[in-house]
Amino acid sequence: MSEPAGSPRPPARRLPRDEVRGRLLAAAVAEFTERGYDDARLEEIAAAAGFTKGAVYSNFGGKRELFAAVLSDRAASERGTILDDVENAEDIGAAIGAAARHVARRIVEDPARGRLGLEFAARATRDEQVRSVVAPMRREQREAAAEAIAEVADRSGTPLAVDADLAGLILHCLTNGLSMEHLADPEAVDAAAAERALAAVMAWLTDRAPER
Repeated sequence: MSEPAGSPRPPARRLPRDEVRGRLLAAAVAEFTERGYDDARLEEIAAAAGFTKGAVYSNFGGKRELFAAVLSDRAASERGTILDDVENAEDIGAAIGAAARHVARRIVEDPARGRLGLEFAARATRDEQVRSVVAPMRREQREAAAEAIAEVADRSGTPLAVDADLAGLILHCLTNGLSMEHLADPEAVDAAAAERALAAVMAWLTDRAPER
């Protein structure tokens, strides 16, 4: 039965903020990956997510912040997976192996993220406004790496070879370096090579005291 003419329409369902952010982030990944930072358009991102450009500004503040959020969101997801792997591992060797495989697989299977991260980092060296967004994002990533390796050490009952913050910095830099090397030479720096490098460094960080 049709509604009588002139009857008011029910109000549209207001989407939860997390859902709006998630849809915008998914659309932003596609746009930034296809076009790069400079050519990506907020109008296209918003339209692909089913919103107006105002939704981008109200949730992220602007293009720089949205780009940083894309990279941070993926890093947070990866961190959660690694911590789950560590929690479910039977011993220290299994924990290290699982974490190394996961990060190595991400480096190889998600090269778009590596390219985006490299592009944003390069831009930050010459743009103070971009650097103001990149610096806290990278700090959070280093802190997440420190938390993950500290969790591995705690579960194994062995002290870290260095303090957790330095361990996080080492792993963060190693991961970024492997990502760049894979982009430049994917045949030589493949998933197996990345996994071996990560596992070796994590084993050193969690399995022996530093030389005095």
